[in-house]
Amino acid sequence: MLSASVLAIELAGAFLYNSLALLSDAAHMLTDVAALAIALMAVRIGGKAPDDKRTFGYKRLEILAAAFNALLLFVAAAYVFVEAVARFRTPEPVATTGMLIVAILGLTINLIAMRVLMAGRGESIAVKGAYLEVWSDAIGSVGVIAGAALMRFTGALWIDPVVAVGIALWVLPRTWSLLSDTVNVLLEGVPRGIDLAEIRQAIADLPGVCDVHDLHVWSMAISDVNGSVHIAIVEDANGEHVRLTVAQLLEQRFGVGHATIQIERDPCGEAQRPHR
Repeated sequence: MLSASVLAIELAGAFLYNSLALLSDAAHMLTDVAALAIALMAVRIGGKAPDDKRTFGYKRLEILAAAFNALLLFVAAAYVFVEAVARFRTPEPVATTGMLIVAILGLTINLIAMRVLMAGRGESIAVKGAYLEVWSDAIGSVGVIAGAALMRFTGALWIDPVVAVGIALWVLPRTWSLLSDTVNVLLEGVPRGIDLAEIRQAIADLPGVCDVHDLHVWSMAISDVNGSVHIAIVEDANGEHVRLTVAQLLEQRFGVGHATIQIERDPCGEAQRPHR
C-alpha cells in the first residue's frame, strides 16, 4: 500500500507540476508495485490446483504478468526519452515547489516503509528483497529532490529532463533482466544458473548408468525448476534404485524439484559407457 501511494502521488504530481523527473520516478515505482502485485497473484492464482484444462496449473500467469510489466516499463522509458529530447530543444516550465513537495513526501513514505521492513530483512529473503526495492525507490526520490532544488535556485530547466533520463537509465537494466527471464521461461529454456552439461555428467557418473539422453530442464515459473530425462542402465542394475538416486541428485544438487525419469534397459555397449 505504501509503494502504491507513492506511485499515485508521483503520477499526479508529474502532470500537475509538469515534471518529467517525477514521471520517470513514478515509472520506477511502477516496477515495485507491479512486482508486489505479481507476487500476490502468484500466491492466490498460481497456487490453484491443476485441472483437466490446465494440467500444469496457473503458474504461467505470473510470467505473463511479469512480461507485460516489463514491456509497459519499456514503453514508459521510451516516452520519457522522447519527451526529454523535446524538452532539451524547447524547455518547459516546471513548478519546482510542487515537485519538491511531492518528492519529499515520496521519500518520507519510502523511509517509513524501510523502517517497517528493516526488522525482518535478516530473516526472510522476500522481506530483504522488498527492503532493497524500497531503498532503491528512496534513492530515486533523493534524485528528484536534488533536481528540484537545483532548478529552484538556478532556474535551469534542462535539469528536469536530465534527472528523468538518469532514473530511466537506472531502471532499464533491471527491466531488461526481468523481460529476459520471462521470455526464457516462456520458451522453456534452461533456467539461469543451471548447467545442462554438468547435470548430464553428474547423472552419467552414477553407478549403473551407461547412457543419458533426452535431458530437458525448464521452469513453469521463475521460482520452480522441472526436468525430464531418459537413462539407459546396465543389465544387472536395479532400475528403481537408479531412478531414486537420480531424483535425489537432481533435487538436492541442482534444485530440480519435479523430475520425470524414464529408465531404459537398452543394451549398453562398452563404447557407450562413460569414462569413469
